[in-house]
Amino acid sequence: MHSHAVLLISCQDRKGITAAVTDFVFRRGGNIVDAAQHADEEAGVFFMRIEWELAGFETAPDAMAGEFGPLAERFGMSWEFYVTGVPVNTAIFVSRQLHCLHDLLFRHKAGQLPNARLSLIVSNHHDAEPVARQWGIDFLHTPVFRENKRAAEEAQLDALRARGVEFIVLARYHQILTEDFTRRYPRRIINIHHSFLPAFAGGDPYGQAHRKGVKIIGATSHYVIPALDEGPIIEQDTARISHRHAVSDLVDIGQDLERVVLYRAVRWHLERRVLSCANKTVIFD
Repeated sequence: MHSHAVLLISCQDRKGITAAVTDFVFRRGGNIVDAAQHADEEAGVFFMRIEWELAGFETAPDAMAGEFGPLAERFGMSWEFYVTGVPVNTAIFVSRQLHCLHDLLFRHKAGQLPNARLSLIVSNHHDAEPVARQWGIDFLHTPVFRENKRAAEEAQLDALRARGVEFIVLARYHQILTEDFTRRYPRRIINIHHSFLPAFAGGDPYGQAHRKGVKIIGATSHYVIPALDEGPIIEQDTARISHRHAVSDLVDIGQDLERVVLYRAVRWHLERRVLSCANKTVIFD
């Protein structure tokens, strides 16, 4: 038996929600180990994450829909239920910059991503193939060009379905996913990029930033939606720079930021700490 259950809730804010949910868990023998909530006053939306021990809880996980459904209907809740300790089949998409891929693999080996099962590495280049082989992870090479983009994505989707992949990490994957692809994994694709967009787009953002004399650089991780780079932001971080930094320094600092920002976003998603409403996220720490 897995140890904990996690319930994520969002609905219009009103009195009695917290009391009703905690009472639901208590009356079925659940011992709550963590509970957090947030009310967005502007939108009038209530968010909640509650976690409890499954030991002694009288409702089986597969019976939660029937048991919790009436309460959710009474408050008009959108809700998701998870059992911790069940690894999430995960695929990593990458192109030729491998720093985020290496970081995720080492963190997974070190036990920092215990909820992930790394099932597949996908790339439009061969650079990551030796890395996948070294770590014993399946590798799929799918060259992507304008003429074959649909066929390439179909091959990728077939591979994802064959492995039961539920979650995708774009670890510096330099291809734009089609709307059809992204709609198959709503709020289950996370991307990472530098935080210069849209100011310094293109292939040399750090060179552009250096010539402009910027004083802060950063990285942003977000969910992928059909609108390019406009998905709900999960995590961001920045670093101050000065005239003393060369372009190569900016690249190094930026890649360090990308590593840690992507890791945080992936971990929080896998720990079921992220709730989104419209195009904003609530992160329960």
